[in-house]
Amino acid sequence: MPFIDFRSDTVTKPTPEMRRAMSEAEVGDDVYGEDPTVNRLEALAAKMLGKEDALFVTSGTQGNQVAILTHCRPGDEVILEAESHIFLYEAGAAAALAGVQTRPIRGTNGAMDPDDIKKAIRSDDIHHPWSGLVCLENTHNKAGGKVISVETMKAIYHVANERSVPVHLDGARLFNAAVAAGVPVTDFTQYADTVQICLSKGLSAPVGSVLAGSRAFIKEARKWRKRLGGGLRQAGVLAAPGIIALETMVDRLAEDHANARLLANGLAAIPGLSVDVDGVETNIGLCHIHDTGLSNEAFIALLKAAGILASPFDDGVIRFVTHREITTDLVQTALERIKQQLS
Repeated sequence: MPFIDFRSDTVTKPTPEMRRAMSEAEVGDDVYGEDPTVNRLEALAAKMLGKEDALFVTSGTQGNQVAILTHCRPGDEVILEAESHIFLYEAGAAAALAGVQTRPIRGTNGAMDPDDIKKAIRSDDIHHPWSGLVCLENTHNKAGGKVISVETMKAIYHVANERSVPVHLDGARLFNAAVAAGVPVTDFTQYADTVQICLSKGLSAPVGSVLAGSRAFIKEARKWRKRLGGGLRQAGVLAAPGIIALETMVDRLAEDHANARLLANGLAAIPGLSVDVDGVETNIGLCHIHDTGLSNEAFIALLKAAGILASPFDDGVIRFVTHREITTDLVQTALERIKQQLS
């Protein structure tokens, strides 16, 4: 029995079209700037994101860390949300690699209050670090795929800009935010100096992310990518599916959102389970299992016995993520199996 895999949208496999593009990609040495497929991907991403230039990187974490290294100096402070990916899930890289300290601010559904950021930006005092960067995350993973509104991003950007502090956007699932909000992605990116997007999540490319910003910023970021061992050679075989992802996979994210809401409604109707259905804005749903009396480990084992994979998220909370390989029929099948297991 094949598993129905809700663990993450990172489990998506490349499409047949992507595989063909990989095998047929025109390649060159990207460190020399001679890979035409990588160059095409970077130009396409920069245009879509409304930035001057872009850089193909191996992962979202690498993109975020290259951004921090390029924006900041050792001893600077980075302001970010207390449950952001950069703070929780990047292995302390900001401290280990860039020598910066992080200043987490508790947000509401992943969104920091602009007034809190204004208070957090340091004064020119000999005792204080410089405020080197504000980092945002959209959609916000730990908040359950919540969209940080354009209005909030605009207010934060203006607060930071008034104090000459740059803003970086961890947009690993930014296209999910744009599709859910029904606006062009540039409505969000205009309020960030730099942005990182993942190609390997809902967009279904097998690997890679893109960091975009000004031409001068990307020139410096390219050197930081090299320092981190990210200098790529005939990388067109990886960039080719990324081009297809950007050109053909954005609009279909709406299907993932619809399936996430279908799943949330179904889970909420099962005794012992609780889901904030109205809070499912994109492709991530958080299911509370406290009333089942089961631990996370026991519930995950129960799901696995039914041929379903999901991820423990917090104590008594399981994360379900929909993606291209989760069809409406599979959602219904999963709900039937879970009902049977809990009956």
